Amino acid sequence: MSTVITAASTTAPQAARDSDTSVRLAAQAAQDCLAQAGLPPHAVGVLVNVGVYRENNVIEPALAAMVQKEVGIGLDYLVEPVAGFSFDLMNGACGVLNAVQVAQALLGSGSTDRVLVTAADVHPGGHAGADPGYPYADLGAALLLERCADDDSGFGPVRTYSARGTEGTVGYADLSGASGDERRLITVRRDGDWADRLLDLTTDSVLGYVLEEGLALDRTLLVCNRPTTGFAAQMARRLDLDAAAVVASGAPATQDGEPHTAAPVLSYLQAVRDGLPEGYDQLLFVAAGAGPSVVCTSYRPVDR
Repeated sequence: MSTVITAASTTAPQAARDSDTSVRLAAQAAQDCLAQAGLPPHAVGVLVNVGVYRENNVIEPALAAMVQKEVGIGLDYLVEPVAGFSFDLMNGACGVLNAVQVAQALLGSGSTDRVLVTAADVHPGGHAGADPGYPYADLGAALLLERCADDDSGFGPVRTYSARGTEGTVGYADLSGASGDERRLITVRRDGDWADRLLDLTTDSVLGYVLEEGLALDRTLLVCNRPTTGFAAQMARRLDLDAAAVVASGAPATQDGEPHTAAPVLSYLQAVRDGLPEGYDQLLFVAAGAGPSVVCTSYRPVDR
């Protein structure tokens, strides 16, 4: 038994609206996934939301419950055949892959048949483009995961790697002011050596994962986020790979900033849009972020 991706989707704010919320973006991506799979909302047993930045710096209640309601999952326990459950899991850029690890455990135990992972970030003030110091795009994404009887397909083990030192990058809201507008502001601070430290850790992590899992790197397409400028090209050079072997998709042209928690889904869609390139039979998801930390997991598409 393995865990596979049944559907994947991303969504950006609509220009016709003044602003979009993280709940709306996550829910739209989730609904698109269900539509792709031809499934009703009650087919989902668990929803895991991994988005970090949200409108007005909302902390409680859990946004996962709001996304669940927006999608229409398990709203009536007396009528629905599946009792929906949802929770937030926040680990920045690595959140989607952490959620995959949780989904593997839930699906493997038979606790549920399907897990929906959502990720959405929006600037607390509602417009990422209006804040030049904020590096992330307003963007939502979703992955629909389920069990598969084919043990040769699906995700491999999810492994986390970390390095000592400062976090490297930190996002925080200063709510101590008296202006009343603090909930619409966010500060993202990065250390001067952040890019070099993260590149070193990511390279070591990929090589370590490949060795531990016995993967053939020359037949593996790396699917990465893009935490720093030129990250994909630098990774390819470090690993002595063709530039096309590392996919790190940027945000849509209409968006300011780089994808954050939604990045793995965006890069995955780009990687498999036309099927795997000739010579590649598997993917290696790589998410690098604050900590600094890196999460890796292999993936073999069902129809490879």
